[in-house]
Amino acid sequence: MSVSSQRPALTGVEAARALLLDGLEAVAPIDVPLAEALGCVAAEMPPLAEPVPSTDEAVMDGWAFASADLVGASSYSPAVPPGEARWVEAGQPMPRGCDCVVEPGQVEAAEEQVLVLADAVPGQGVRRAGQDILAGQALIAAGSLISPFDLLLARRAGIEHLSVRRSSLRLIDVAASDGGTVTVELIAELARAAGAWLVGIEAVARDAVSIAAALDAEPADIVLLVGGTGLGHYDETAMALAERGVLSAHGIALEPGRSAAVGRLGRVPVIALPGAPDQAFAVWLTLALPALDRLAGRLPRRELKLPLARKIASIVGITEPVLLKRENETWVPLATGVLPLHLIAEADAWLAVPADSEGFAAGTEVAAFRLREGGTE
Repeated sequence: MSVSSQRPALTGVEAARALLLDGLEAVAPIDVPLAEALGCVAAEMPPLAEPVPSTDEAVMDGWAFASADLVGASSYSPAVPPGEARWVEAGQPMPRGCDCVVEPGQVEAAEEQVLVLADAVPGQGVRRAGQDILAGQALIAAGSLISPFDLLLARRAGIEHLSVRRSSLRLIDVAASDGGTVTVELIAELARAAGAWLVGIEAVARDAVSIAAALDAEPADIVLLVGGTGLGHYDETAMALAERGVLSAHGIALEPGRSAAVGRLGRVPVIALPGAPDQAFAVWLTLALPALDRLAGRLPRRELKLPLARKIASIVGITEPVLLKRENETWVPLATGVLPLHLIAEADAWLAVPADSEGFAAGTEVAAFRLREGGTE
């Protein structure tokens, strides 16, 4: 049982992040079927050798002609193109010498001749070679999160597997005194949304021996523990990390989330998140997510700059996440320091006020990370 009630010295968020990221490299790429690729981070892929489509093809069902043979055609003066009428179905290659498709209702086909009742322009009803994807084009940018539209391109190109970087993550649930699993389920869902592969959730008792033993279970690229990080008599997560030789820092200058701990199990980042969901969410945003992005080789997350609708006040010496709502092309602060769950659900974006700042005045343009795309974009 932990009996110490002394609060550990706080480690700055930037320093804690550096402890996690120092020397951390992206995981090796793997090939996955398209059905498993959504939300993963794309690895490097060779450019397409051939355009898509590889040749001109019909966009609709109809009759294929050379547009030059239909100039001036109308119901009063039908065109009589030379040669045989050639019918095409949508998606079929265009016949040689044809550059347009005319709807069936505009063509009268008889045994001896074909009458076309309307003219057409080159490319009408035709998808040009390379119109969907150019030859030499990279299908998906390396480091980007694979979207449904990326999968559309892959299927259009006839690709069945994609190369991705998907880090494996193991969750250790240090059982809550009330038996609740709200926080560990939140972190699991956030991890999946961020493109990680969740290898398992292991529930352990709130004692140092059980927690330390769980660290040596199934290997993973990153290990997150949830719960037992505080100074209560039954909070022994940090003690377990210390006894296992994993602990680098316990007590982070982050509000909420001060009781978090970080370390390395060999080269594997280990992050202990508080059991309260708002505190765990703050640690997830500032420490766990950057580690996952590094492991996945993800491109820097996009920021959106907007002026503040009102000021943000913050405590010097502590990094404070701020929840934001986008209204009338401004960021409206919803919560700072304390993050009620209904405001987490309502927020569109977030930013972190650095420890050396007292906050931002109203009207200041600030950069924020969006929360609604890919889990936490």
